[in-house]
Amino acid sequence: MSAVGVADSLLAGGLARIAQEIEAAFDAMLPVPDDARARLVDAMRYATIGGGKRLRPLLLTAVAEMYGVQREAAIRAGVAIESIHVYSLIHDDLPCMDDDALRHGKPTLHLAFDEATAVLAGDSLHAFAFEVLADPATSADPFTRIELVRTLGTASGAQGMAGGQMMDLVAETSEFDLPTVTRLQQLKTGALLGAAVEMGAILGRMPPEGRIHLRGYARDIGLAFQIADDLIDHEGDAARAGKAVGKDAAAGKETFVSLLGPQRAREQARMLVEQAIGHLVQHGKEADLLRAVARYIIERDH
Repeated sequence: MSAVGVADSLLAGGLARIAQEIEAAFDAMLPVPDDARARLVDAMRYATIGGGKRLRPLLLTAVAEMYGVQREAAIRAGVAIESIHVYSLIHDDLPCMDDDALRHGKPTLHLAFDEATAVLAGDSLHAFAFEVLADPATSADPFTRIELVRTLGTASGAQGMAGGQMMDLVAETSEFDLPTVTRLQQLKTGALLGAAVEMGAILGRMPPEGRIHLRGYARDIGLAFQIADDLIDHEGDAARAGKAVGKDAAAGKETFVSLLGPQRAREQARMLVEQAIGHLVQHGKEADLLRAVARYIIERDH
């Protein structure tokens, strides 16, 4: 098998495995209560089970495995970061935000249930993420747990994803230049991807100075991921993407594609991926899955 074939096989296996593990974990960790809360938990399960690439848990577990972390601990941390990601999608799809009707090829949560339930489901998944990280079952070391909580909290709020989403809302009525769009996407998309990589290293007891190359890797794949998303929105197919496309142009938002053009944007994404892979030069085969993830980011169509 060629090197490309080996990488493709490694990635396919990694994606299939993490999808099964995260689905099983959500299923086990979100039992439906036999009372009036059942609708809320049903909504949480609807949003977390049966869709999604699970890219953030894959990154987290891939880094954790490089440093010898037990798989169960890494999966629990993966559930936490995926809970934050899913909550953000639930809220992003609401009529007061992007007003989307489709997510992962099925009706968005507020349409499948109702808006109030969708808000509460998002709120509950946000809280659930930190409940999981604070549990000694994730790590017996309290210092590791608090660093995981701090890292995910920072990446989720005004200094990270939520701040980027606010900038994205402002972008509908403002003209952003390339540095501003880059900053927006570093927060909105890149912050959680960076947290996934960082959290895997935290579980592996890697000191902050030992994570610098991993932060560079995460920064570059985060921007490449968003460029790929912009390209999908610009020229993709809604059926394959599992969500609406063409939204950015309709909203008048500046994106990497609108500012650079499709060809230059695609070239920039490829350069970022090669740069990301370059950050892993100190690692051997144990980082092959991270390299495969980087290449997958610009080859995907959804």
